Amino acid sequence: MTVTVRFAPSPTGNIHIGNARTALFNWLFAEKHRGRFVLRFDDTDAARSKQEYADQIVYDLHWLGIFPDMMEYQSKRVTAYENAVEKLKQAGLLYPCYETPEELELKRKIRLSRKLPPIYGRDGLAHTDKERAELEADGRRPHWRFLLPNYKRDPFEMVRTDISWNDVVRGQETVDLGSLSDPVLIREDGSYLYTLPSVVDDIDFGITHVIRGDDHVTNTGVQIALFRALGSQEPEFGHHNLLTTSSGEALSKRTGSLSIKGLREDGIEPMAIASMAVLTGTSENVTPESSLSELAQKFDPAATSRSSAKFEPGDLVNLNRTLLQAMPFGAARDRLLAYGVFGEKAEAFWLAVRGNLDRLPDAEPWWRIVTVKPEPGAELSDEDTEFLRTAFDLLPEEPWDAGTFKAWVGRIREETGRKGKGLFMPIRLALTGRDSGPELADLLPLLGREGTMARRP
Repeated sequence: MTVTVRFAPSPTGNIHIGNARTALFNWLFAEKHRGRFVLRFDDTDAARSKQEYADQIVYDLHWLGIFPDMMEYQSKRVTAYENAVEKLKQAGLLYPCYETPEELELKRKIRLSRKLPPIYGRDGLAHTDKERAELEADGRRPHWRFLLPNYKRDPFEMVRTDISWNDVVRGQETVDLGSLSDPVLIREDGSYLYTLPSVVDDIDFGITHVIRGDDHVTNTGVQIALFRALGSQEPEFGHHNLLTTSSGEALSKRTGSLSIKGLREDGIEPMAIASMAVLTGTSENVTPESSLSELAQKFDPAATSRSSAKFEPGDLVNLNRTLLQAMPFGAARDRLLAYGVFGEKAEAFWLAVRGNLDRLPDAEPWWRIVTVKPEPGAELSDEDTEFLRTAFDLLPEEPWDAGTFKAWVGRIREETGRKGKGLFMPIRLALTGRDSGPELADLLPLLGREGTMARRP
């Protein structure tokens, strides 16, 4: 058996880091088992689903390093769902109901007042053909419910019916179908809710493992019953904890919070996102891994906590900084071209500045400082200006190397008596225009004697 997983986003907005967590859990699981990864767009909501969002999701996944083996759209598989509907109807497992939302809410309150579980009482199942015809003649259109196998003989006498499975993430799980309402599979307008198309697709695509957020745990009992009603063996299931901000705020495609597109545009590296998305809420420390292959070595779905996976969005910048500090020039070279960084100084420049970058685009202003001029705005006192003129007169002759700055500072100290911040800060301001940054010993050879002298006040 080939392990086959799927990631099934709705193309109704840009995916965020929480969605990426699910995608990465599935991708890494498939990688560890040499399996297949299916990207399935749940686009049955025609009003909100857009191709531009689907295209963006594909781009975001590729950018993260996820390349699906197969891609499908539910909107193109309506015939398969119609066949499943007919099969369920023939088996007496799909029945029409005519209540309005207001009527359903009233019935729920009545059941609660009678100390009964607030679940649907299967009133639609009791309608005769004549009653159904009358309801439809009055303009009512049915929604269709799946009859759960939570009774012995009489479907109106529901009993405890446990559905159990060994969850890939959470271990042994059980859902009591007797405590659930028969789920609506088809709306009044004939469109499908999530449950039926998802199960039909999982059957047809040979999905062996469904790994998703733990907000679907209860759904799993219903879906297992539906798999069996359609004559198929259910896949294995795994439910990971949901990613939230440190304050407990949920992430949403609709609000665009922490979208992958937005994080990319903000200069966050894909492996910073992947490391945060996968390792948060597990027994592993959240450290930046350099590749998905390395991340796969740490990935163990069973090591995921049952409590919510809280993270601080600001920590993404810390992970990003750590990744850049260790990034070799070869990995950054082509990307640096977009910021004008090229030529014989490019590698030495990268090694000099990478330890001071939060994001790779931050290299661009440093390249201008090194190759053009310091940033404007640095204010020097008359005393510091006079000190700098003396210091620049003491510049060693070329050739310069990594030890030039130390030799220069030694001569300045002997000549002026300055030391510490009083010596280094004016030099830094004169050379860069900034009061902090890369080691001046690394920048000086990049400037060269001529470039350095050009900055003499």
